[in-house]
Amino acid sequence: MFTLLLFISGPEIMIIMLIVVMVFGADKIPEIARGLGKGMRQIKDATNDIKREIKDSSEKHSIDTDISKDINKEISAVKDSIDDLTGPIKRNM
Repeated sequence: MFTLLLFISGPEIMIIMLIVVMVFGADKIPEIARGLGKGMRQIKDATNDIKREIKDSSEKHSIDTDISKDINKEISAVKDSIDDLTGPIKRNM
């Protein structure tokens, strides 16, 4: 849905707003906006609750994070060695 909004220009937004006003009336628009705001807030709260639950459960079960740290160290070492090899090539171009 968000990618759809990227392709909507100013006049198209004005037409959509005009249609919304015609369908719902000017009196109902604040109520609709409040309802949308509450819905978005509930989704955000639910997402934060899920994140917190995942974090809490991972801390309780003591997931080994040293493995991911070791993998990240190895990846950065490989990147550094590739940069050392390609450095002179990049400078010549």
